[in-house]
Amino acid sequence: EEFIPFVLETRHSRFPVIGENKDDVIGILLAKELLHYYAKPEGFNLRDTLRPVVFVPESKRLNVLLRDFRANRNHIAIVVDEYGGVSGLVTIEDVLEQIVGDIEDEYDFDEAEDNIIPEANGRYRVKAQTEIGDFNEAFQSDFSDEEFDTVGGLVLKAFGRLPKRGEATTIDHFRFKVIRADSRRLYTLQLEKLTAEPEGPEPGGA
Repeated sequence: EEFIPFVLETRHSRFPVIGENKDDVIGILLAKELLHYYAKPEGFNLRDTLRPVVFVPESKRLNVLLRDFRANRNHIAIVVDEYGGVSGLVTIEDVLEQIVGDIEDEYDFDEAEDNIIPEANGRYRVKAQTEIGDFNEAFQSDFSDEEFDTVGGLVLKAFGRLPKRGEATTIDHFRFKVIRADSRRLYTLQLEKLTAEPEGPEPGGA
């Protein structure tokens, strides 16, 4: 019951599980594995559910990593530095996007689609390039467009940096969660209207 809401919120399919610290990655949890225990959670044991971790050095070439991913039917690896410390993770989608360009998933927008699209539970998908004036008109908000032209600029200011996918921040009772971004810009945000919530970036993210 603790994991299901988090999995649904982040929309990821695989999660690294750590022990005492971030360098102690003990396994990979597959979201689909949780379905077996949803009806009978009393039989759930986290360690028994974890898949083995694949570690790769920062220096590994993309073509070699892609070949290994395919050969081993693996989709995620933990990246370690020269001292054996964890410096990040990489997925097969990350590798393919570096080689052939961005890969769209079910949370990406078609260029022809509207900038603001309603979702379930009163949430919305919003393109980061949506102009602040259009956003204000759609949600009866009053964000200034003097400093930034787009919603993406507004969110970047709130974070004070380029956020990663899964990170969220609250601005004037609107919760913005990053759905799609790369190392240079934001693309897609999930919007939720709140009642009363402190402003600023939220801890964590995935």
